[in-house]
Amino acid sequence: MNVKELLSLKNKVIVVTGGSGKYGKCIVEGLAEADATVITTSRDPKSAEGTAESFRQVGYDVHALVVDQAIPDSVNTLKQQITERFGRLDGFVNNAVSRPMKGYGAPLEQFELSMRDNATGMFHLLREMTDLIVRSGGGSVINIASMMGMKGPDLSNYEGTDMGDLPPDYFFHNAGLINLTRYMAKMHAGKNVRFNCISPGGLFNDQPEQFLKNYCKKVPLGRMANRDDIKGLVVLLASDAGAYINGENILMDGGLNA
Repeated sequence: MNVKELLSLKNKVIVVTGGSGKYGKCIVEGLAEADATVITTSRDPKSAEGTAESFRQVGYDVHALVVDQAIPDSVNTLKQQITERFGRLDGFVNNAVSRPMKGYGAPLEQFELSMRDNATGMFHLLREMTDLIVRSGGGSVINIASMMGMKGPDLSNYEGTDMGDLPPDYFFHNAGLINLTRYMAKMHAGKNVRFNCISPGGLFNDQPEQFLKNYCKKVPLGRMANRDDIKGLVVLLASDAGAYINGENILMDGGLNA
């Protein structure tokens, strides 16, 4: 098959949770550019619809649905709406995340809330979306984690800034998601569903100048990730071009951890 056909997502329906966020919009855009029918979700109806409308205005097939993954009924409603409106699901990008914990010394209640959203709720949503993909004949699940799920923090990046009080739930959640990806790949063997994880390094987001200087001097490519860097990788994993990639965690960090 021609490589352009392998990378095409034409006639594929793909859900992206957190599609209005920093990486979410990049992911929605990349999938839509590859001709997928994309469903972007948010807890906020206005946010989801605003993102979808911005892409429809430039000719992409993007739709908005609402889900709060911490609420079981909301997850069940999303599953029902996808079935009724689209009839199938070919891919799921598990990107939504909540960050209630602000630092090491934060109250334990914030850690508990984070686990409700980012562990229990996330797994419920992952399991239900996977079920839809299995029923549709197979497809691809892409979990978005972080390089911080693979290593401890490099506190020297924050020297000379008021940053550096890093929340422990972020590291806990992302490390768990990486291995959950492997678990799902093995548990769904023979069902034509692939599970992979992307662990990005830092995304440029107007961070303080000193942080950027500290960070970028350690990256062989000399910069943080930009908003295009994740698009091609997501399309690869969602498409037939990635048909034999399964159970992997792909570190996308510009060589920082080489």
